[in-house]
This record gives sequence, C-alpha cells and structure tokens, in this order.
Amino acid sequence: MKIEARVFDLVMAFSFLMAIVYGYWTHLATGHVEPTGTVALALSGGLALITGTYFRFVARRIEVRPEDNPEAEVSDGAGELGFFSPGSYWPVGLAAAAAITGVAVAFWQVWLLVVAVVLVLVAVGGLVFEYHTGPNHD
Repeated sequence: MKIEARVFDLVMAFSFLMAIVYGYWTHLATGHVEPTGTVALALSGGLALITGTYFRFVARRIEVRPEDNPEAEVSDGAGELGFFSPGSYWPVGLAAAAAITGVAVAFWQVWLLVVAVVLVLVAVGGLVFEYHTGPNHD
C-alpha cells in the first residue's frame, strides 16, 4: 500500500503545482485567473490527497504485502486472496440501475429518476442481503 500512497502523493503534488502554474499563466495572459481549470486542478489534487492518505492509513494497519517488499519472490503472493461471489447477478442489476439514474438526471426526467432510485435501492438491498447456500455457506 505504500507504493500506491506514493503514486497518489505524486499526482497530488503535480496537480497542486499545475494549479498554481495554470493560475499564474492565465493571469498573465488574460489579466485574471481562469477559475474553471484552476479549480479543477486543485480539486484533482485534493482527491489524490484523500486517496493517498487513505492508502497510507491502511498501510500502517496491515502486514507487509509481497508487492511492498522489494526482495519478495513471485511465490510469496500465492494463496487465497479472499472471497469473491461467483454467482451473484446483483452487481449487474446495480450497474443497470445506476445507468438509468444517470440517464434520468442527464435528461431531467423526474418520473424516470424516481423509478431509477427505487431500482438502485432494490439492487443495493439485494446485493447486501443476498443469501448464499452451498458447501461453504451454511
């Protein structure tokens, strides 16, 4: 996780530096700071700061991964990675409901937005409360 944190730190530093340079250059060229690009670069830096901080926070609380060890072997990463549900269709339904929500907002169709929000809630509820049966889930 430390490597990921460093990547986002670099993105953050670059975004903040470019926001300053962009604001300065637009002020020289036009006499005023162009707010849209400057704010977009500053917000990009802020989002990278949030993500990098999260990765740093998590890296302190988990054991060192093979990806973080420069002397690790490929076999050090072998083994179980976690549980991934192979038989759930709820993520597809959630993606479709989110797409319908996006279309409803884009065209500002309030009736479709209401239907889409209901679909999102149903899909999230199905995803969270789905019941697994099988040899590993009694």
